[in-house]
Amino acid sequence: MADTVREIERKYEMAETGAATRIDADHLPDLTRAGRVATVTERGTRALDAVYYDTADQRLAADGITLRRRTGGTDAGWHLKLPVALPEVTGAVRDEIRAPLSDAPPRELTALVRSRTRDAPLIPLVRLRTRRTVHDLEDAAGRPLAEVAVDDVRARRLHPEGAARTARWREIEVELAPGSGRGAGQKLLDEVERVLTGAGARPSAAPSKLARALAETSPEAAREGAARPAAADADRPRRTAGDVVLRYVRAQVRAIVELDPAVRRDLPDAVHQMRVATRRLRSAFRSYAKVLDRAATDPLGVELKWLATELGAGRDQEVLADRLSAALAEVPRTLRLGPVSARLRSWSARHRAGARERLLAALDGPRYLALLENLHALLGAPPLRRPAARPAPPVVAGAVLRDYRRLAHRIEVALDTPAGPARDEALHSARKAAKRIRYAAEAASPALGRPARAFVRRTKQVQQLLGDHQDSVVARAALRELATQARRAGESGFTFGLLYGREEALAARGERELPALWAKVSRPRYRAALRA
Repeated sequence: MADTVREIERKYEMAETGAATRIDADHLPDLTRAGRVATVTERGTRALDAVYYDTADQRLAADGITLRRRTGGTDAGWHLKLPVALPEVTGAVRDEIRAPLSDAPPRELTALVRSRTRDAPLIPLVRLRTRRTVHDLEDAAGRPLAEVAVDDVRARRLHPEGAARTARWREIEVELAPGSGRGAGQKLLDEVERVLTGAGARPSAAPSKLARALAETSPEAAREGAARPAAADADRPRRTAGDVVLRYVRAQVRAIVELDPAVRRDLPDAVHQMRVATRRLRSAFRSYAKVLDRAATDPLGVELKWLATELGAGRDQEVLADRLSAALAEVPRTLRLGPVSARLRSWSARHRAGARERLLAALDGPRYLALLENLHALLGAPPLRRPAARPAPPVVAGAVLRDYRRLAHRIEVALDTPAGPARDEALHSARKAAKRIRYAAEAASPALGRPARAFVRRTKQVQQLLGDHQDSVVARAALRELATQARRAGESGFTFGLLYGREEALAARGERELPALWAKVSRPRYRAALRA
């Protein structure tokens, strides 16, 4: 079973000046001058031997991910390090997922990088031998604050064969102790940095030992791999419709790939965010059919719809159960007749059973792998149509306005439909159209600026109102099922009927509010601003 450790650290290298010679394993500057640090205790020197694995074209390194097999020290085993985005933290933040030693990379770790490696094998890439001297920083009460490691590193490239280049360097790692508060921890790191840089150290130019080893043992590979395609695209002027649309498409593909490990680890909101990325991507393919050839994107759209369904199998049931539980909590105890809470729990558990296993099986299956490969191929050779070469504003504005007309027609149909199941279905169709135009406007924002961003906000209001209505439709269907089960078991269905009535009232209120909201959102000047 893999364990996970959150590490927050900063790395330093030795400036090649006289001041730097004062820093080595035996001669650290006085770190008790750093804020709360009261004592500095050396824990001795250890020898570490690590082999780093990656694909031959370094797909993991390109995303700042490392997979290594390490012996020596107190944490021998396999280590997978995944970057964590914490905007308020300065320094490297990574989740280190550990597994016991074995000859080959363990499946529980390789599954977490499958969205990057796809079908490419993992091979030994670099070997690092490190002589590490560790110092503990503690406060006056003896509580651990951080660990300072002085590392003498020797690197040797293992792939490609014949490229036996080597490198050596010394660096310092300062890692916060587990449980250190972000605010106080950041202040401590700042103070330790002040002491170290005052003694001649400087922040490391390389984000990791592996990155430095790759750069110093193979300059050609370092130059080729330094700039990720997505980052290069982000730096290009977005003057054509193709530039704008591909930027959005790349962002959604990148989100799917990056969220895959979080979904497998069952991290909060990961399934929802990955599902949103699949929907945004599929919507972009449909909205911008004049830019990207549908002969290439329609098959991908089918597969993205399948993936969204797999992601939603458990998520929708979880959201519904939370909604019903919250509604039940608002009902006075005197009106809760029968074992309604227990029935709701058992109903939810039965509907969610197997959803997690089904999702993981889908992510490990050939269909998902083929989708990732095909998305990668599409980005490598985009199926651009002639309008893709035109200036972006008129092309993307035209796509947004076409989606607007589609939404307007569906809302008109819904408002003209008598109340009942037919109107519910029409409003649900309008909700999907509102979501599509919102995503189209998101994609157009780099070219259209503020008018597109305002369009996103307004259509999101419509989408949310229609989404609340659809949630009520789904909740009422579930409450009918629960009431039927209660009746068959000889229990009272009164409470479920009460909740049904409240959901019905909420839906009716949304239907009454829609005309005024739509009148506000659909003002002609908002559409005119997109054309300006």
